[in-house]
Amino acid sequence: MDNLFNPSLEAALKKLDPEDGEQIVEYFKTHALLSREKALLQASVRDQKKLLVENGKLKKDIEQLRVQLQDKQRRRTVKALFSPPLSTISPAPTTPVNQPPSPAGAAAAVPTNPPPPSSHDQRERHSRRRRGERKARPTSDTLSLGAEPRVDVSRLDLRVGRIISVRRHPLAEALTVQEVDLGENAPRMVVSKLGAKTHLEELQGALAVLLCNVKACKVRGVVSKARLLCCSTSDDVSEMLVPPTGSAPGDRVTFNNYPGDPDRELQSKQRIWELIQPDLQVDCRGMANYKGCRFEVKGKGLCRAPSLTNCVIR
Repeated sequence: MDNLFNPSLEAALKKLDPEDGEQIVEYFKTHALLSREKALLQASVRDQKKLLVENGKLKKDIEQLRVQLQDKQRRRTVKALFSPPLSTISPAPTTPVNQPPSPAGAAAAVPTNPPPPSSHDQRERHSRRRRGERKARPTSDTLSLGAEPRVDVSRLDLRVGRIISVRRHPLAEALTVQEVDLGENAPRMVVSKLGAKTHLEELQGALAVLLCNVKACKVRGVVSKARLLCCSTSDDVSEMLVPPTGSAPGDRVTFNNYPGDPDRELQSKQRIWELIQPDLQVDCRGMANYKGCRFEVKGKGLCRAPSLTNCVIR
């Protein structure tokens, strides 16, 4: 602190005012020290702001590099998926050097057409191709560019539900609104078009089959979160499909010939329901089926129509 004040000036002040000169000198020294600390603090704030700006630039550069790296990895994955494996390239046939050419040898060297694959090999290859499509579809969106996904009933999430309540739609007389228990934490609201002769009071507490992985949509102001499956005739007579006795809300409806897990949600652009629905029918015995394979609740039985036969399911 003594170096902050000129010694000659200190001596002059003490000489001019012997009594208060020393206090004046201490005051000036304290003021000089505070000024220097203030200057150091301001310089530190400027350096901190500069570091914050540089830190922000570095974060932005790192984010850009991360995006570029992900893009390169994506392109590399697509290239690896769609490039032919090296094992499929068969080496050119070689002939022994010391063996003289002969007509029989020349005839043997001519490639012949392979025998047609047997039906068993075709089924195995088709099965492997289907399994590969099921595994490839959820891994990456890029795989759908080359592999055609399966379109069959296994992509539908069909489950048993119990109708808790049913009422007419407030804005459409032809529509009904059901509250359905599907074994979840909360019931789902479902908007359906039932036949005009349907008695709503008879539906309350009944079991039904519902398509549960449709996208929720608003129907005349009411959000519908599932689709109630009904069978109907050309005379506009319709009935709900009936699950087997002993079914419980949440039981899944499956098909023996079409194993696999359903989609989490059917995409409207793919029109999966529109492609599958024409093959959903009720046979002459009143049993619901898809291409002859019946609706089944494992360990409990088959789904059926109450009274209709030879009609479509919608």
